[in-house]
Amino acid sequence: MRYLLVEDNIELAEAVIKRLALDGHAVDHATTLSEAEDCLAAASYDLILLDVMLPDGDGRDFLVRSRAHLATPVIVLTARSQVSDRVGALDQGADDYITKPFDFSELEARCRAVLRRRGGSARNEIALGPVIFDLLAGTLQRGTETLELRSREIRLLEVFARHPGQIMSKSQLMDRLFSYDTAVTENAIEVYVGRLRRRIDSVGLRIETVRGLGYRIEIDAA
Repeated sequence: MRYLLVEDNIELAEAVIKRLALDGHAVDHATTLSEAEDCLAAASYDLILLDVMLPDGDGRDFLVRSRAHLATPVIVLTARSQVSDRVGALDQGADDYITKPFDFSELEARCRAVLRRRGGSARNEIALGPVIFDLLAGTLQRGTETLELRSREIRLLEVFARHPGQIMSKSQLMDRLFSYDTAVTENAIEVYVGRLRRRIDSVGLRIETVRGLGYRIEIDAA
């Protein structure tokens, strides 16, 4: 998944990016609201992590303005711990709120919870026909067979799983999986797709190449 982190504390931002990258997420970093607006104009994000006090304004004002046209889930990050601050952020359009300093494991759990809610699920699982894809454990379960995936494979399969039956172009996959500062080509996408295809075939999932358009996931129901 691709996240946008809006945070002017460079040390904290680098730590968050490093932690999320371990789980295979791509993170673009903006230090100001202006930079955040540029990022949102150029790319689509699965989740926004938004600081409150930024050099060029209040993140909550940015949130209110953005909610008129932006459906992307937002978790507000702030040092303010008063109940009124939390309630205000939620009423202004935030999907969740976490107070600094925070434990990275809690931040990851809140990210997963927000994405689950937006996906209409209460669990970290996606059913792909007879196959259960556990996003947290990084496994595919079919009957008694369990397949463990690597972090990049988890994130790539998640993109396909959240868009069942939809053809995903190479550029769309690049946009969902990599941040701006990651040098990647369409050939790299072919490599990642090829690796995932070989891995998931054993549980009856297939990634079909649609010539000239991209890829889509197919499920063997047998």
